[in-house]
Amino acid sequence: MRSMTGYGRCRMEIEGREMTVEVKSVNHRFLDIAFRMPRSLAFLEEPIRKELAARLSRGHVDVFVAYRNARADARVVNVDLALLGAYQAALSQVSQAVQAPYSMRLADYARLPDVLSVSEQDEDQEAVTFLMRAALSKALDGLVAMREREGESLAQDMRGKLACLSDLREQIAQRAPLVTADYRERLRARIEQLSDVTLDEQRLAQEVALFADRAAIDEELVRLQSHLSQLLSLTQQAAPVGRKLDFLVQELNREVNTIGSKGSDLTIAGLVVEAKSEIEKLREQVQNIE
Repeated sequence: MRSMTGYGRCRMEIEGREMTVEVKSVNHRFLDIAFRMPRSLAFLEEPIRKELAARLSRGHVDVFVAYRNARADARVVNVDLALLGAYQAALSQVSQAVQAPYSMRLADYARLPDVLSVSEQDEDQEAVTFLMRAALSKALDGLVAMREREGESLAQDMRGKLACLSDLREQIAQRAPLVTADYRERLRARIEQLSDVTLDEQRLAQEVALFADRAAIDEELVRLQSHLSQLLSLTQQAAPVGRKLDFLVQELNREVNTIGSKGSDLTIAGLVVEAKSEIEKLREQVQNIE
């Protein structure tokens, strides 16, 4: 079982091209990806999305990409010959106007504004994509490993809470049959306290039967046990289980609320409060599971 929180980083160099890829993920209902990288690398977005979708199912993922081309052919020097000709024509006019000889060295021409300019060569997209895939794969290895470590920690904590809930359910199940008997005795005692009322055993039995039907929680206890068993099983699976866990925790809460409304017993009410507290803690943990 994996958490949705993780981080991975890789710096890689291949044939003079250097790339650093960082991936960071936090909770999110779906797989949501945000990019921070040079505009010139926009062509990498789609292959990065596919790589992430192949290895992650949920989480908000920030992808940071830094790139440097240190190859000798990475840049080219451009000469603006038209601008150079314009400079020469202008300097000749100045020479004639001031009646001074016109003489310039090659280096002087090179220093004229905008005559020489440096530009980046078009990138070899195939080579850059290959480098990205290699670096991203290593970064994702680190992120997934962190998510798995935290996921195992969450799984152990969840198993402890599920064991506590199972114990509370057992206490409720043991107490439930006694609730009707206690009600019968309390009702009998009240009737006997009334001196002008004769105890009608048949009517008493009917009232107790009605109460027992209203307070019956057998079905809820069975469903509660089923949900707890399914949750425990899911904590031991490697596949993404976050959505299933979230649904089952909601069902846990529903069953416990129903038991609380039917219980009509202080002991069961106290156990229900404890169970709801554990379920809330469980729900908070589930929000971080992939």
